[in-house]
Amino acid sequence: MGERIWLAWSSGKDSALTLHIIQQDSRWSHFEVCALLCTITEDYGRVSMHGVRRELVLAQAESIGIPLAEVLIPAKCTNDAYEEAMRTALEAAARDGIVGVAFGDIHLSDVREYRERQMARVGMTPVFPLWGMKPSEVALKFLSLGFKAVVVCVDSKQLDPALCGREYDESFLSELPELVDPCGENGEFHTFVYDGPTFTKPIEIQRGKVIMRDERFAFCDLTLGR
Repeated sequence: MGERIWLAWSSGKDSALTLHIIQQDSRWSHFEVCALLCTITEDYGRVSMHGVRRELVLAQAESIGIPLAEVLIPAKCTNDAYEEAMRTALEAAARDGIVGVAFGDIHLSDVREYRERQMARVGMTPVFPLWGMKPSEVALKFLSLGFKAVVVCVDSKQLDPALCGREYDESFLSELPELVDPCGENGEFHTFVYDGPTFTKPIEIQRGKVIMRDERFAFCDLTLGR
């Protein structure tokens, strides 16, 4: 049994690949992921930013075999309110012996610095298994391992919303404009992972309508297959 940590879980590809690397790469084998830390907008029952239904994330956790640690925030949550909710959850985790949180960040130094400051405030260690990899390398590694994901959110100011609802695959990557990060690190798009080597069974999903929110973000409403 290694050092017990949580994993920041968005339901998307970077967090899924991060979990796989921690579990399979000897450089990170001294960590044991004990929970998937996910921020849920309480008013809607959906993952913040991604818009994925809570029931789908619970299905991921069940298939992976790691419990979901939910942090509930209100709609239109302020950053102060978000930080307070996260601090409360992490302080409780620390009292239970959790020493840190793993993140799927790749190259945005300001995001990493923010996480390091927040972790320091609760006496935890941030872990960045993907850090320093090229986004194209991360994307191809994700696909080569057999992960499967669907694009669930697109920022229409950075990417054609018609790509929302598409499979995240080599065809999708080939259609991205040159300046769009293939991992969506700048918020261009978000994904939901429904199968892969860390899953005991695939998540059966049904694609719903693509809906525009705030005249900017396109969301593909996924539901559990029946």
